[in-house]
Amino acid sequence: MAFWFCLTHMAVEGEEGCAHAERLGPYPDEASAQAALSRAHARSEAWDHDPRWNDAADLED
Repeated sequence: MAFWFCLTHMAVEGEEGCAHAERLGPYPDEASAQAALSRAHARSEAWDHDPRWNDAADLED
């Protein structure tokens, strides 16, 4: 069984749920799916501050 985090309903869903374009996953368990949004936010923050992925220098040219 797989689980997804639905971005429309802000809730964990099983196999039957919203369209895949509207959810994060799949995850192996409900707890992982529930933590998906905070994990995605943390990864985005890390990438925003990673000098290997900093596009600010490219915008100055």
